[in-house]
Amino acid sequence: MADGFAQSVKQQADIVRIVGEYVRLTKGGAQSFKGLCPFHKEKTPSFNVQAVQQFYHCFGCGQSGDVFTFVQKMENISFPEAVRTVAQKCGIPLPKREFSSPEEAQASRLRSKLLEIHEQACLYFEEQLQGPEAARAREYLTGRGLTAEAITAFRIGYAPDSYSTMRDRFQSGFEEEVLRGSGLFSAKEQAEGGSGTMYARFRKRITFPIRNEAGRVIAFTARALDNDEKAGPKYLNSPETPLYTKGHVLFNLDKAKQAIRQFEFALLVEGQMDCISVYMAGITNVLATSGTAFTEAQVRLLARHTRQVVVNFDPDTAGANAAEKSIALLIEEGFSVKVVTLEGGLDPDRYVRERGTPAYIAALRGARRHSDYLIERARTLFPPVTPDAKVKALNFLLPHMQHIPSRIARDEFAADAAQKLSIDSALLRQELKQAAFARRADVRPKSSSALGWSEAEKLLLRALMLPAGQPARELARQRMTEEPSLYEGLAASALLSAFLEAETISNPFDLAPDESSRHLLAAVLMNGGQEIQTQQVEDAFHSLRHSRLERRQRELRRSLAEAELRNDSATVQELMTEKMALDRVLRDG
Repeated sequence: MADGFAQSVKQQADIVRIVGEYVRLTKGGAQSFKGLCPFHKEKTPSFNVQAVQQFYHCFGCGQSGDVFTFVQKMENISFPEAVRTVAQKCGIPLPKREFSSPEEAQASRLRSKLLEIHEQACLYFEEQLQGPEAARAREYLTGRGLTAEAITAFRIGYAPDSYSTMRDRFQSGFEEEVLRGSGLFSAKEQAEGGSGTMYARFRKRITFPIRNEAGRVIAFTARALDNDEKAGPKYLNSPETPLYTKGHVLFNLDKAKQAIRQFEFALLVEGQMDCISVYMAGITNVLATSGTAFTEAQVRLLARHTRQVVVNFDPDTAGANAAEKSIALLIEEGFSVKVVTLEGGLDPDRYVRERGTPAYIAALRGARRHSDYLIERARTLFPPVTPDAKVKALNFLLPHMQHIPSRIARDEFAADAAQKLSIDSALLRQELKQAAFARRADVRPKSSSALGWSEAEKLLLRALMLPAGQPARELARQRMTEEPSLYEGLAASALLSAFLEAETISNPFDLAPDESSRHLLAAVLMNGGQEIQTQQVEDAFHSLRHSRLERRQRELRRSLAEAELRNDSATVQELMTEKMALDRVLRDG
């Protein structure tokens, strides 16, 4: 992608708006915004976005860059793809695509073809659902309460009981590399047609497309219609592909993200049918883990949109265990978590269908704090009527207490548990203290005074960051070229030199020599005002000249003391003459 187009997109893009699609941002300063970093675990916001300079920086993990760097990292795509993505978000027409290498071009083409084949597969499955073979599938969906509207909205389909029909249909439109890389087909010796022949992975199954955050189909979950051993697992997922990593996707996030931000919490359910039923009942801020273990990557994905979660997993043993693990992950990441337990041991899908939407909404409003839910679960698993049962209940709860970042919240949890388990509270706190692990200390940047950057150095760094042609920038470059001795040896000299040599600065943090410098540079640029006048640049150079004279004055004092100790009268006289002249200059300003 041409540098000129990238620069044009960058000038037109609003990094605050782009980042705000992934991270909840709040006003942090006159021209800065802050939020929880999407690149590392943290409880207190240290991720900052600067609106004027159009960059981001995390004071916790040190990640920084411009709008393209951010989109690259979030979407795991190449730089040209990031430029195109940002351009599309901004409504900027795209030029003919260019790539930096044949490998990059090939990877991009493959990704595009994989998206295309998944869209075609989704259309194919939707079409097959209307055919005569899919009568049982339609009957099953109707029996589960799914309306035609729900089937259309979630693009539910049917994979026919054939090894070759789908393969034959797609072979003419897609290369073998795409067919094999899509995960829609398998190949093994037992396959129909001989060794190595590709065959459809999903057969005689109801298909549920899995979409990425942008709404593009990237994988499928398929439910078997038969329950015998020959049918295979009840639910079969797409394998991991260049488009799809199972633990990095939340089902229905593309539809739910706007409602999640609107209502400021997400409802997390276990299965796709639960999610679809709840969504179609009008509760649109619902997501599903698709029956898989909740992962750290999914927690971070969710954290871009909210830190408030209501968990409503199935009431069976597997669902309860999944809920416990999910709660632990969410709490450790600083989420506020509540838990819903539905009456009658029903899952969300059945509850909505049998009790109705008002009853389910009432159940959500009655969600309990996660600590209350866990204490009750400990009491159910280990009724605290004997000392041994109390020990088991306590051992069940201790790991969950340890995951809570806030000491106050941990103490409150411990007090409630002690009361409800009839355990001495002091003893419980002692057990918690012995079992607790060291919490990671927050990473904080060093102060500017510790690193020794003067106000003059900071202003010059900001001036050099201005667009080419700005009077303050050009004056700073001119003075630095004329008087390099003014900034040589200063704390920021390496960075000032790098900024001076760079005609354009795309990502200033790439030029910083170390992490401390990157942190301080971010602080300087975050706190800087929008306008820099040429007089400010002149004042900065005047300050640097004054500082240089003061350094020389200190050197002369030391040299004079040494010469006097040596009784070197000639040197003393020479140094005194220079010192007196220097004193006059400093006195006169």
